[in-house]
Amino acid sequence: MAGSLIKINQAIVTSATPSVTLTGIDSTYDVYMVKINNMKSTVDGDDLRIRVTESGTANSTANYDFASKFLRTAVAFGNLSGTNQTQFDTGNIGNVGGERHNQIMYCFNANNASEYTFFTNEIIQVANTAEMTGEQGGFVFTSTSSVDGVYFFCGSGNIDIGSKFVLYGLKK
Repeated sequence: MAGSLIKINQAIVTSATPSVTLTGIDSTYDVYMVKINNMKSTVDGDDLRIRVTESGTANSTANYDFASKFLRTAVAFGNLSGTNQTQFDTGNIGNVGGERHNQIMYCFNANNASEYTFFTNEIIQVANTAEMTGEQGGFVFTSTSSVDGVYFFCGSGNIDIGSKFVLYGLKK
């Protein structure tokens, strides 16, 4: 994949902020990738929440469906799923020591106004319980609209210093 990823937009958090928006999704690429590195919240045990943007504005309608496998080092794995949500949630983000959240998402059909927007999702993190957790699955924005970006925010705190968000286009 080297040379196939074209950086479109990035945000590196230099002071705690309520949200991060990555725009730049258009018809140039069929597939986009979002990479999150060393993300943490100002509140321990927080959720990173994700919405799509349309014309630069986050869509908060109940059009988010998801399913994933949740892997934990301390206890057995589990299944996570939901329909008609107002965002996609990733949970139990830590904010002390080495607790960090890392994630890669691939986005399909985003700029096609006649199709749903699909995401695959992979997460690895040291959670707020200081255990290694992972998640693999996906989510769907169940609206036929043109998506132009991704909006990130926390459930109760702010996105903290050092969190990095990058949007890439996957060369055809």
